[in-house]
Amino acid sequence: MNIKIIAAGKIKERFLKDGINEFMKRLMPYVSVEITEIPAIEIKDEHLTEKTLDEEGEKILSIIKPHSYVITLEINGKMLSSEEFAGQINNLINDGIGEVIFVIGSSCGISKNVSKRADFRLSLSKMTFLHQFARLILLEQIYRAFKILKNETYHK
Repeated sequence: MNIKIIAAGKIKERFLKDGINEFMKRLMPYVSVEITEIPAIEIKDEHLTEKTLDEEGEKILSIIKPHSYVITLEINGKMLSSEEFAGQINNLINDGIGEVIFVIGSSCGISKNVSKRADFRLSLSKMTFLHQFARLILLEQIYRAFKILKNETYHK
């Protein structure tokens, strides 16, 4: 299985880059992970939020292959425990899914068209995080899922 993360915007903070790089390195023995950044579109007028998200969504959808399994990170997505998330990953592996794409939108969310394309909508928490944090949290949870699946120490 290959995992791709499509994320709007660049990570600028050194501490986040370091954390992301650490989990990318830790994941190498388990799964291939690639991060694709698309430019976040600046919203200058709140009345144009939906239009701007649609433009961003077109870029995201152009990257997604028809056969890819897509998981979007959304406020109204389903919350899973780490064990349930590991179970979802295991089911995808068992179903022979070759590519899983996680989509992290911009600070304003994700377009309706990208949400419609999703095979699963995931919420990381009821709490609000900076969208840049979502990338690090997601990578840590993917790593934790593989540790759970391999019955290796890390997960408590």
